[in-house]
Amino acid sequence: MSRHEIIRLGSKLNERGLTLVPLRIYIKNRRWAKVEVALVKHKTQGDKRDSIAERDAEREMARTVRRERQDSD
Repeated sequence: MSRHEIIRLGSKLNERGLTLVPLRIYIKNRRWAKVEVALVKHKTQGDKRDSIAERDAEREMARTVRRERQDSD
């Protein structure tokens, strides 16, 4: 990246509340690494609640399956 690109990304990170996320890493000649990055928005409170609810549902289903397997043995 050029200095100008780095400064532009830094200003977007500070100004808009975005996050820089690495997507891919390429190793070149054991000395250099290339990193593919993306600017992403933070999760909103509603998104977090949805993620928590989905995770809890997955756990409950896994518990139920384990109990059923134990009961059948």
